[in-house]
Amino acid sequence: MRNRHTYYIKNKKEFTEKLVFWAKKYKHSCLLDSNKQSFKMPKNYFEYEFLFGVGAHKICCAENNSFERLKHFYKQNKDWMFGYFSYDLKNETESLRSNNLDNIEFPNLYFFIPKIIFTTKEEALYIDTFMSKKETNSIVEEIENQYCDEGFFGGLKIQKRESELEYLEKIKQIKAHIKRGDIYELNYCQEFFSENVDINSEALFCRLNKKSKAPFSAFLSLEDKCLICSSPERFLRKDNQKLLSQPIKGTRKRSSKKEIDFQLQIELLNSEKDKSENVMIADLVRNDLSKCAEKASVKVEELFGVYPFEQVHQMISTVTAELSTKYHFVDAIKGAFPMGSMTGAPKKKAMELIEKFETTKRGLFSGSIGYIKPNSDFDFNVVIRSILYNSTKKYLSVMVGGAITNKSIPKDEYEECLVKIKTILEIVSGEKERAI
Repeated sequence: MRNRHTYYIKNKKEFTEKLVFWAKKYKHSCLLDSNKQSFKMPKNYFEYEFLFGVGAHKICCAENNSFERLKHFYKQNKDWMFGYFSYDLKNETESLRSNNLDNIEFPNLYFFIPKIIFTTKEEALYIDTFMSKKETNSIVEEIENQYCDEGFFGGLKIQKRESELEYLEKIKQIKAHIKRGDIYELNYCQEFFSENVDINSEALFCRLNKKSKAPFSAFLSLEDKCLICSSPERFLRKDNQKLLSQPIKGTRKRSSKKEIDFQLQIELLNSEKDKSENVMIADLVRNDLSKCAEKASVKVEELFGVYPFEQVHQMISTVTAELSTKYHFVDAIKGAFPMGSMTGAPKKKAMELIEKFETTKRGLFSGSIGYIKPNSDFDFNVVIRSILYNSTKKYLSVMVGGAITNKSIPKDEYEECLVKIKTILEIVSGEKERAI
């Protein structure tokens, strides 16, 4: 039985960073940080400001029959669970394969029940643990005295898995499939990487999190594998029986000049190309949620909402549904996975072509990380704007993609990819940020 202990903290960001470094002593930890957004976001966007699960009490790791194993794991435990769904679970939802290069090697599905759970709301820190108040007091004191080693490297050499010319040629080939009617839209991704590198992943996360302030930021450490995530996108949330998905399609860079920034926002809002991409994916999400929804409960609550993030403007649509009592909550996740914003439409054909044109196995990238509560409510992001790292192989990977439609201009798609990961590449390579 868990005990809840309450504390008060003055500087939440400073405490969060100390907590990330303190948790390094454990083989398993998962931070989910909303960064308490100060700009306008959809109503009731977050339940928690911050969640951190530390230490593994029990583990569910799967490479096959993954969704059923998770159902069994939840039934046996009904406790807090932190973890992820990898993109390659598509091979379990459809007759597909993944044979591309994989230098990170995350399992298909991984969840752990933490020994300690930290949550914050305003100035309150809640710690749920199996330990006594005295033992918990000692942990808080350790965290407050934790030294944060901010140095991590002087800058890495980043390589491209494919050249710009190769990328442009593939976009032309993808558009040929669209013109033939094979697909309407496809999310194509490319990889940037660095080999034989040692990094301070905790420091790298803290630096990226300060810059991006993304609402679905995450830091996941599982033995020798690490995810550093600054995602702006929610995949799926369950609150009682209500399901909520918020796909993103449409991106513009931010400007430090207010007038230019406003013009970029209006440009995105009026872009027929971006709205075309967005409505296709919103429609796909409606179809995915309907698989497990109560009849006539699927609704588009907002279409083409444009929201400013720290580095980019994004177009977000909000789709909701009521989960039918006939279905398990895991069925709702499985029915919508992988998320349409990272595949395309029709989904199966798009995923077949993704495997054909991409050179790197996506693994955890474009998968989803989040939490499941004891009452079966959950919230999961879309793993984008992220760094994946394998410390045993000393391999660092950054993948990025965009939606390709008949209206896509290959050169513009390439430039959009660079905008999306500009901050990540600057931090990883040690470059100074340039004003737009």
